[in-house]
Amino acid sequence: MSDPSISRPRRWDKPFSLEPGSEEQMTDETVDALLKSPPFSQIDPTGFKRSLPFRDILMNDARIVGFDQGDIIVRRGDWGNSAFFILSGNVCVELERGESSLPEEILGRRTAKRKSLWESFAQLWRNNREPEVREIASTGSNKPFLNSRSTHGGTRIYLQEVSTVLDKYRTARLDSGHWFGELAALGRTSRVATVFSEGVSQLLEIRWQGIRDILRYDQNGGLKRYIEDVFRERALAAFLRTDPLIENCQPELMQRIVDQVEFHTFGNYDSSKPFKELKNSEQNKTDAGEPVIIREGDFPSGIIMIRSGLARISQRHYNGRRTIGYLSPGQIFCLNEIQAGIESLSPISCQAQLSAIGHLNIVLVPTSLVEEIIEWNTSHEPPETRKNKQTVRTAGSQSVRIKNDILLSQLVDRHYVQGTSLMVIDLDRCTRCDDCVRACATAHDNNPRFVRHGPILNQYMIPNSCLHCVDPICMIECPTGAIHRDLAQGDIVINEQTCIGCAQCASNCPFDAIRMVDIRDTTGNLIVDSKTHSPLTQATKCDLCIDQRGGPACERACPHDALFRVDMHDATKVEKVFTS
Repeated sequence: MSDPSISRPRRWDKPFSLEPGSEEQMTDETVDALLKSPPFSQIDPTGFKRSLPFRDILMNDARIVGFDQGDIIVRRGDWGNSAFFILSGNVCVELERGESSLPEEILGRRTAKRKSLWESFAQLWRNNREPEVREIASTGSNKPFLNSRSTHGGTRIYLQEVSTVLDKYRTARLDSGHWFGELAALGRTSRVATVFSEGVSQLLEIRWQGIRDILRYDQNGGLKRYIEDVFRERALAAFLRTDPLIENCQPELMQRIVDQVEFHTFGNYDSSKPFKELKNSEQNKTDAGEPVIIREGDFPSGIIMIRSGLARISQRHYNGRRTIGYLSPGQIFCLNEIQAGIESLSPISCQAQLSAIGHLNIVLVPTSLVEEIIEWNTSHEPPETRKNKQTVRTAGSQSVRIKNDILLSQLVDRHYVQGTSLMVIDLDRCTRCDDCVRACATAHDNNPRFVRHGPILNQYMIPNSCLHCVDPICMIECPTGAIHRDLAQGDIVINEQTCIGCAQCASNCPFDAIRMVDIRDTTGNLIVDSKTHSPLTQATKCDLCIDQRGGPACERACPHDALFRVDMHDATKVEKVFTS
């Protein structure tokens, strides 16, 4: 009996417009109409690669979607993977935050589907005996849920009383010709506001890979300027107020800050190579390949706030550089030097270097404004309040910094500060029973999703298991978006139906947490390419048991509490766990 075979998937085998929810399939006529109208008519197609022409990006990475009165387009808190351009009609954007925002129940929230208690028990005898079984035919579910209806080729969540929502909650109206959702899509972050349709609207939705390529090859930079202008107009003030230094600035000063800050971009969207090379470098140099934002010894021209991406703090160490910390979105750099300069009445140079890992967006607040902010805070706040706010700012201005403890230094040097769910095994408690591996296999159709092997730091082993990084570079080069964030929880998961086995994610992962495996059908036969007859592979990794009751099975199965997970961005917990 011959092995089953299928054609090896490619990036654009399934255009975005063929996915559920699309209004219509993209055609040559549709693309022609888009190319004749702004902003697409203002994009220079000659700068695009021959293998990735602008026209083909619109044909394959974009789709037209329709919405009726009250249909929710994006929800606050969902992870962004696409941007929207309004072709016709109006949409409303939620403006309030916290208790004044739209309630979760009217947004149709639901938790990720978990296995029932019976399904969890049934895994013990229903799992396939063969390794890495995949369904050749794609299957899906279109079960409706709270406040949903079938319309425009898909299922939409909708607000039942739009007029009441508009009266009760603060919203802003966007009409045709506006973009929205691009910041979350490009930053691979969660949506900051809910957007719903006011009346009937038609939108062009472009997945983040397409937006990334347009920004990269558009010589005129029109879309980039638009995104920066929108960020300055709609989101910059709120972003700046996330830091205690700026949160209480008077309106007039805040407006001048918004008007004068500078936006800078470093690195490329697909630049994960430097990070991986440095991970494997014994000398741990940071000069090779990483764009430098400010060098050690330079005088700061202002405070640097990370808008998206990840930045590395390093200092000279013998003939190379040594990483001493990281900055993630919302955190700042150079404030201590500016404050010290004010106190000493002379400029103070930077005590460390800041460089970009992968693609990084920063906001630079000029020194003159920073000095004015500090002076205003000093004159308007009591000493005790300033002391408390300084403590908060210092704690939040960087993720994990090296302490005297050698273990923490090793964790930083090996870049484990990326992890939001770092698996750690205490070898002093571990009896090597392998219950964790067996539990993982049971939860994943008899296929363990991690390897109980990895570097050992003191008495701790860091297994080759997905860290669910804060800025997952494994997602950057995935051509189909198969590796993505779960919309509900933000965990990094792989869609087996769209993984083409290109191995980009496995190659980019600095922690060897993604494996490529040969896939089989239910009878145990290898699934092979119909043309080359070579076995097809797919990526596999830890998914934090997203569909299991109680969370990660490995952690629950350990009889000696030797295996646990740590969010490396919770500095207090990290220090408590590893220095106790």
